[in-house]
Amino acid sequence: MSATRTATKPAPAARRPKGLDVFVWQGTDKRGKVMKGEQQAKNANALRAELRKQGITPRTVKPKGKPLFGGAGKVVTPLDIAIFSRQLATMMKSGVPIVSSMEIIANGHKNPRMSTLVNNIRADIEGGLSLYEALNKHPVQFDELYRNLVRAGESAGVLETVLDTIATYKENIEAIKGKIKKAMFYPAMVVAVALIVSAILLVFVVPQFETVFKSFGADLPAFTKMIISLSDFMVAWWWAVLLVLVGIGVSFIMAKKRSVAFSRFLDRMTLKLPVIGQIMHNSAIARFSRTLAVTFKAGVPLVEALDTVAGATGNVVYEDAVRNIRDDVAVGFPVNLAMKQVNLFPHMVVQMTAIGEEAGALDTMLFKVAEFHEQEVNNAVDALSSLLEPMIMVFLGVIVGGMVIAMYLPIFKLGAVVG
Repeated sequence: MSATRTATKPAPAARRPKGLDVFVWQGTDKRGKVMKGEQQAKNANALRAELRKQGITPRTVKPKGKPLFGGAGKVVTPLDIAIFSRQLATMMKSGVPIVSSMEIIANGHKNPRMSTLVNNIRADIEGGLSLYEALNKHPVQFDELYRNLVRAGESAGVLETVLDTIATYKENIEAIKGKIKKAMFYPAMVVAVALIVSAILLVFVVPQFETVFKSFGADLPAFTKMIISLSDFMVAWWWAVLLVLVGIGVSFIMAKKRSVAFSRFLDRMTLKLPVIGQIMHNSAIARFSRTLAVTFKAGVPLVEALDTVAGATGNVVYEDAVRNIRDDVAVGFPVNLAMKQVNLFPHMVVQMTAIGEEAGALDTMLFKVAEFHEQEVNNAVDALSSLLEPMIMVFLGVIVGGMVIAMYLPIFKLGAVVG
C-alpha cells in the first residue's frame, strides 16, 4: 500500500515549493511488480533514497518535462470550481477525510493551476485552518458567496451538503451564462466576418475591376463609382481604419472595466434592447432566485444573504434593486413586499415569493422561480437563434452581394450596348 501512495502522492509543494523539482520515476517493489509515478524532491538522489525506504527499487528517475505550450496551465474557471465542489462533496459524503479528498482531487486534475490551488488549500487545512479560512486566501477563485456558504455549512455541520448545493448552483449559473454568450457571440462573429470579407474585397478585388473599367472609357453607374471611391479610400487608409477600430474596441473594454458610470449605462441599455433585453431580465431574475435560495437554504441570515446576492445578479439595475430589498427587509418588511416596491420583478415572482414566505418554504419557491426563468432563457435564446439566421443571411447578401453587383453593373451595361 505504501508503494501505491508513493505513486500518487505528490510532495507538499504548496507548503515548500522552493528548491523542489518534479521527477518522474519507475521502479519495482519487493514482489517485482513495476511501479511508476511522479513526486517532488530536492534532487534525483534524494528521491531514490526515499523510494528505497518505501521498499521500491528505482530504475529510472528523471525530471518531468514541461509541455511546449501552456506550461503554466489554463486559468482556473468557474466550471473547475464547480467540479471541485462536486468531487469534494461526494468524497466527504463517502467518509473520506477532507485532506485526503483534496489530495485525490489535486492529483487527478488536468489543470496544473487548479492542482496547485487545491494543494495550497489542503496545506492550510493541515496547518489547522478551517476550509472557510483556507478559501479566504483565494478570493479570486472563491467569491464572497462561495465562502459565506462554506462558513454556514461548517457552522451547521452540513458542509458536504452545502458543497453539493454549491456545485449544482454553479453548474446552473454557468449554463445560463453559456446560453447568453451563445446568443451574443453568433451574430457578433457573423458581422465581424462580413466586415473582414468586405474589407478584403475593397482592398484586393475592386481595384482589379477598376483597372478593367478604365479601359472601357465609358461612364460608370453611380453605385459602382461609390464602391470604387470606398475602395480607393480603403487602399490608401486601411491602416488608419484598422487603428480606429482597434482603438474603439480597446477604449470600450477599458471604459467598461474602469468606469462605473459607463458600466451602469451599458447594463441599463442592454435591458431595453428588443429580445436581448428580455433574455437579460430573465437571466437576472433566475440568478437572483437561485442564489438567494441556495444561501437561505444553507442557513445564511436573510439580510446577509441578500447582501451577497446583490453582486451575483450580473446586472447593475438588479444589483441596486436587491440592495433596496435588503434595506427594506432589514427594517422588517417581508421579502415579497420589498420586491414589489422596486417595481422590477414580475407579478408571478412576487406572488410565489409571498406564498413561500407564508408556507415557510421560501427556498423551495425560489428554486422553482429560478427553474422557470432559466427555461425562459433557454427558449428565448433558441428563438433568437432561429430569428437571427434569416436576418444574418440578408445582411451578408446586402453587404457582399451589393459589392458584387456594383462590380458587374458596368459589364451588364456594356453587354446591353453591344447587343
